[in-house]
Amino acid sequence: MTDELSRNEHIKDASNFLRGTLAEGLQDEVTGAITEDDQQLIKFHGMYLQDDRDLRPERARKKMEKAFAFMIRVRIPGGVVTPQQWLALDQVARDYANNTMRLTTRQTVQLHGIIKSNLKPTLKAMDAVVLSTIAACGDVNRNVMCNPNPFQSRAHAAAQDLAKVVSDHLLPATPAYREIWLDGEKIAGGEQEPDEPIYGKTYLPRKFKVVVAVPPSNDVDIFAHDLGYIAILDKKGEVSGWNVTVGGGMGMTHGEKDTYPRTADLMGFCKTQDAVKIAEAVVTVQRDWGDRKVRKHARLKYTIEDRGLDAFRAEVERRAGVKLGAPKPFKFTSTGDRYGWSQGDDGRGHLTLFVQSGRLIGRQMDALREIARFHDGDFRITPNQHIIVANVPTEKQNEVERIAREVGLLAPWSGLRRNSMACVALPTCGLALAESERYLPDLMTALDERLGAHGLSADDIVIRMTGCPNGCARPYLAEIGLVGKGPGRYNLYLGAAHDGSRLSKLYAEDVDHAGIVSTLDPIFKAYAAERETGEHFGEFVIRAGVVAKTGNGADFHANIGPKANRVAAE
Repeated sequence: MTDELSRNEHIKDASNFLRGTLAEGLQDEVTGAITEDDQQLIKFHGMYLQDDRDLRPERARKKMEKAFAFMIRVRIPGGVVTPQQWLALDQVARDYANNTMRLTTRQTVQLHGIIKSNLKPTLKAMDAVVLSTIAACGDVNRNVMCNPNPFQSRAHAAAQDLAKVVSDHLLPATPAYREIWLDGEKIAGGEQEPDEPIYGKTYLPRKFKVVVAVPPSNDVDIFAHDLGYIAILDKKGEVSGWNVTVGGGMGMTHGEKDTYPRTADLMGFCKTQDAVKIAEAVVTVQRDWGDRKVRKHARLKYTIEDRGLDAFRAEVERRAGVKLGAPKPFKFTSTGDRYGWSQGDDGRGHLTLFVQSGRLIGRQMDALREIARFHDGDFRITPNQHIIVANVPTEKQNEVERIAREVGLLAPWSGLRRNSMACVALPTCGLALAESERYLPDLMTALDERLGAHGLSADDIVIRMTGCPNGCARPYLAEIGLVGKGPGRYNLYLGAAHDGSRLSKLYAEDVDHAGIVSTLDPIFKAYAAERETGEHFGEFVIRAGVVAKTGNGADFHANIGPKANRVAAE
């Protein structure tokens, strides 16, 4: 490792608490972009500078600047928004963001294609309905996710409360966001620096993600995140406390074995009254122990790999003034959403809709806007890129369902499609090596045809795709994971646990569409003929010797490829 701090550390240190020259850059009408340093700082404000890569060749031929625009990510703890907030986001999307909305794998909304001159009007429109983008990106704690399933309402209420209080507690304190985007009043004279008691002047070494889960549903993918809380219920169904997990993370780099995804460790058990103290302590230990020299080695997962879980737990306990108990028993059964209607304790209904890859456009956007105009409950974005129309009184349920059915928002028959996720990738993401959101539906159609031939159409098999190895759609925890390697080519991973507790294993490298289908078809055939009762696809491919069972952390790269490959050879 180098002895020098990474470039981002110098940018943060010189930024005057995330201000940089963002305000000045907004006034520059010569370019649709901002300076390179400000491109890093604006992430802390919930935005990324992007360009339309489909247009790059034509604009380059005409010697034009790239088609720059910004992606804005909203901060929505627990994914819950009111109908009024939904309508405001819908209007912003129509006015400034290419008439589309995207539900993300982190339980929030992304808006794409917002040009620089429209940034302030967009953020002001959000602020008017008490929404913000602060800390939705950047080296800080990002959007806190929680289990949105309302059928366990008391546990869900406790999870939502914890998600909100942790989110609020870990917000950056700098007034830069309000000053720059909302024309807030600056500190007189500028001589007084804001106090960042949790983050300090240079914030965290890398991004940080927190989730809250309520068993048996692991829809938040608890083991994929830096910090997690698993609800432990007493005999009355009340939350008695939380198992705490630390050190999960999905990102890696092709060809660099010192980078790898990692599932989180169980660190201990805490009472609800101590949960925020534990969160702050975990963040500050990572602030002080995390690698600020090599950014690819800066996530909490590497800190724990390097220092060891015991040392990390002891330091967290010391800073929090809390002694963690031993983890309590729990059981997850799946990572997917519970589609269709469920009923809450108060008799109101909750309808979970299906949104392919989270992309809302055209008639589907129109339908949700129509529902929001008469709905008096709320909307709950799921960690799987779908949405729940929640707390619907009996007299309105038929109308909600009718509108959703007419535009194809009810869950499909295909078990593979029901359990699918994709990142945005091309054309806007600058990191994408291959298609994801635009391609996965076509691939699933081809795979559904083969699954149907083997009698597996309705089987719940988790499939996820990303355009690069950073893992935004958590492909390494999918029973079938596809990670972009280059245009039209992917690495194929198999064997993750259906409940999200075990990583997958690389099975085939650099395969195209035909290769993916031809590789999976004989495995589907064998699964249909040889699986045991209740056995999920991820378990079968390990038992059948298709891939070796993966280890965690650095062991992710061990024993790559077929173990016996009996199935693929048939």
